Amino acid sequence: MIPVPSAHHVRGLDWLYAAAAAWGVPWLAVELVEMLVVVSVIIGFISVAAMFLIWWERKISAHIQARFGPMRVGGWHGWAQSIADGIKLLLKEDIIPRGADRAVFILAPMVVFASALAAYVVLPFGPGLIVKDLNIGILYIIAISSLTVLGIIMAGWSSNNKYATLGAMRSAAQTISYEVPLVVSLLGPIILAQSLSMTKIVEAQRHLWFIVPQLVAFLTYFTCALAETNRLPFDIPEAESELVAGFHVEYSGMRFAIFFLAEYANMFTVCAIGTTLFLGGWAGLGPEALAPFWFLGKTFFLLFVMLWLRWTLARLRVDQLMHLGWKVLLPIAFANLIVTGVAVLLV
Repeated sequence: MIPVPSAHHVRGLDWLYAAAAAWGVPWLAVELVEMLVVVSVIIGFISVAAMFLIWWERKISAHIQARFGPMRVGGWHGWAQSIADGIKLLLKEDIIPRGADRAVFILAPMVVFASALAAYVVLPFGPGLIVKDLNIGILYIIAISSLTVLGIIMAGWSSNNKYATLGAMRSAAQTISYEVPLVVSLLGPIILAQSLSMTKIVEAQRHLWFIVPQLVAFLTYFTCALAETNRLPFDIPEAESELVAGFHVEYSGMRFAIFFLAEYANMFTVCAIGTTLFLGGWAGLGPEALAPFWFLGKTFFLLFVMLWLRWTLARLRVDQLMHLGWKVLLPIAFANLIVTGVAVLLV
């Protein structure tokens, strides 16, 4: 049976379909191989990016606090410290509390990581460097990222620990509160681009990045993104001084590492979305071959700001967090949406 290539198969894997056609491999088998290749590449990228971000955050915090940070493992500035930590977590004992709901406890980190992984499907790293250019890309990301809080609630409730449960409830309340102004802030660039496709939004910024007319929306989005990823000053669900790490306090070994990996994967995702919608995506100087480097450069700049703020600002109280989300950011987001809509109608 001659394979029938999908009209939406991943660019760069044409050789796979050509080879399959030559050998007469069924197209369903080729689609499965394509899916495995893509998932492997995404997981590999997430793992490397997360290890780098962990090392980078340690170095940034060290310089802010006038100390060295990792310096020994791997030679230059302890670059292999994150690799060593990953190996250590792999070798650690996986402990499940006696009173925990075993099935839910085991599934929770998988749900969190799966939602983080699925979001990478529509991130445009460059022209054609996207797994699936969905015409509802932004809507897909908003929907799939909402599953993260489900995994967090599963982890907190199944742990049979009051600190874990309280951390999960805090995370759910925080995520729901800040997801509303976050989504509303994204509607401004969507109105200007007249599309939900990530690629078309980037192409719409060919002459002017949306951060210029949508500066208020960008600042609103980035603030909400900090809260969505539980980063300071919004790390109340994991407050060590109150909840001893919050919803994942009972996790150890590789399951804890999966939560850690998902957190940094989500950080990259929200910064990549900010780059795509407000900073022109892969647009930059030079040939098209440099497009992925421009995209990653802008994304890592936003990540640097996110890491910088963690070691600069103090943690908010719960009442301050809710006040900021519902009474400050939400009205600002709606006001920006109304102004944008009126301006587009008049122009």
